Amino acid sequence: MSDFIYLASQSPRRLQLLAQWGVRCEQLLPDVDEDVESLEAVAPGEAPAAYVQRVTGLKLQASLARLQRRGLPRAPVLCADTTVALGRRILGKPVDAADACQMLADLAGQRHRVLTAVAVGRPGAHGAKSWAALSTSWVVFEPLSAAQIRRYVDSGEPMGKAGAYAIQGRAALWVSHISGSYSGIMGLPAHETAQVLGAAGVHLF
Repeated sequence: MSDFIYLASQSPRRLQLLAQWGVRCEQLLPDVDEDVESLEAVAPGEAPAAYVQRVTGLKLQASLARLQRRGLPRAPVLCADTTVALGRRILGKPVDAADACQMLADLAGQRHRVLTAVAVGRPGAHGAKSWAALSTSWVVFEPLSAAQIRRYVDSGEPMGKAGAYAIQGRAALWVSHISGSYSGIMGLPAHETAQVLGAAGVHLF
């Protein structure tokens, strides 16, 4: 049993959710010379679900190696990755404002998926054990004007967000329907996270 975990993510939303669920955690962030962005490269023809699970697995491997390299006390390590998919097209984080505008224009009036994969690794004397789960939710945006999109992009909120929006922010005003996990759309699905943490010996209740 463990009452403490490492969160291998820079996301303040994931940190906030874990705090709401009563999980004691410490961020396990990359070293300055780690190329974590390269882990998120999409393979040719890769399906969104396969992509987000593969990336989360790679992040977990890197995080467990980081824990060992730093000689930190052993504890479960939680990783997650979120992607937005319009059909089979993967919408990652926008590279600039124009890219964010294009993504939002494509999502306007459409139904899309938000996939969040979670994985936890528990280091041990004979290697690490790991558990993983996938959350898939559906989101419908109302039709949007170019002016609405531009004002939202100018706010800065879309930058650094998969699909160029944050469900917990101003974009919520455009969402006409959600099916699935609200916390999963934020970046850390409550049910699936509880499952993988429980398997690793961290029980929320």
